Order: sequence, then C-alpha cells, then structure tokens
Amino acid sequence: MKDSQKFGFKITVIGNGSVGKTSLIKKFTKGSFQKEYIKTIGAQFSEYDVEISEDKVRLLFWDIAGQDDFLFLRPSFYRESRATIIVFSLEENDLGKRSFESINAWHADIKKHCGDIPIIIFANKVDLVDEHNLNKAKIQGVVKERNFLGYYLTSAKTGKGVHEAFNAIINELYSKFKALSSDL
Repeated sequence: MKDSQKFGFKITVIGNGSVGKTSLIKKFTKGSFQKEYIKTIGAQFSEYDVEISEDKVRLLFWDIAGQDDFLFLRPSFYRESRATIIVFSLEENDLGKRSFESINAWHADIKKHCGDIPIIIFANKVDLVDEHNLNKAKIQGVVKERNFLGYYLTSAKTGKGVHEAFNAIINELYSKFKALSSDL
C-alpha cells in the first residue's frame, strides 16, 4: 500500500477592505460567522487540512488586508502563493462599486508578484442583494477578459456558495500539482 502524498498550497485571499475576506475563510474553515467587522492588520493566516483521493492536502490561506495602509507589505505576503481568490462585495453601495472596480488592480498586483497563477473571483454578500437583479454578464466579462478560473456568488453569513467556491480552487490546485508529481 502506497503512502498517501501530502500537498501544501498557499492561497492568497485579496480584495478591498470590508468585502468579507476573513469572514469567508472562517465560514469555510470553522463553519462560523462573526457579525461585527474587525479590520485585518497586515495579514492573517488560517490552516486547513483536507483529504482528496486519499492524498493529504494542507491549505494555508493568507488573508491580506485590503486597506492601502498595508500596500508596502503585499509583495512579501504574496510570495510563494499557488493561487489567489479575489473577493468583491455585491452590495449596491460605494463599497460594492469600488470593490468591483478594484478587481483589475488586484489582478495586476498579484500577477506582477506571482506570475500566472490560478485566480478565482468570489462575489460576496449575495445575501444582501436580489440575485435576480445581478448583472452576471458584467462579472463574466471580467472573468473572461482576465482569464480567471471563474466566479462564485458567496455569502459568508449564510454559507451560500462558500464550500463550492473554495473547493473549486482547491481542486484546481490539487489536479495541477498531482499531475506534475506523477510526471516525476
């Protein structure tokens, strides 16, 4: 019987402040949601272990502060990232609008420091909007233009789409690196 392989992936979670990055990670890794907003200072780290096809996979989520105060720290936080999640808010207010408009800047920043790594979009706070009125074509346009893996509608509060979204990026990484390790 072969020993199961162990994979480790650093996944950077980026986006403007207050879009729900920390809450999404907590919902996925701990199943919890904290209503009060606590600003991330610099970065927070969360480990999560999962088993895929009998292989042990360790995930390290780097939750990067979205405020410009921490701009100078980002390059060192991005180092060795295997994938990125860009989070924006679907809220119909200035936060939502600015966070969507910032996707391209976040993408340019991560690409500058990490090259072409898999990127997925989390359109968060879907619980605060009417899904029927969402302009999904606008989101799909950014995904297609930037060659992202896709996008998911998520809610850290209700859990909608959270596991599906995280598992999409995790499975992408696992498939990519499993194929590379079997080529060796």
